[in-house]
Amino acid sequence: MNRFSVDDLLRILRAGAGTDTRIEVAVEQLTDTPFAELGYDSLALLELTSRIEREYGIAIPDGEVEQKETPGQVVEYVNSLLTEVAC
Repeated sequence: MNRFSVDDLLRILRAGAGTDTRIEVAVEQLTDTPFAELGYDSLALLELTSRIEREYGIAIPDGEVEQKETPGQVVEYVNSLLTEVAC
C-alpha cells in the first residue's frame, strides 16, 4: 500500500508552484503550519488535490483538501483514503 508523507506533499506543492522558495519552514514545522501562513491559497490546494489524485490513483471529493488547514491534516486524510482503497 502506498503511504503519503509530508515529504510527498512538499514535493507536490513545490512542483505545482514551479519553485521551492515558497516553503521556508523546516519539514518538522511544516506539518502543523497553516497553508495560509505558507502562502498557499485555495487555487494552490485545488492543484494539490489534482496532483495527488493523478499520482496516487485516488478520487478526492470536491472541497475536501481545501477544508484542511495544515499539511499534516492533508497527509492524514490522504492516507485514510489510501487505506480505504487498499481494503
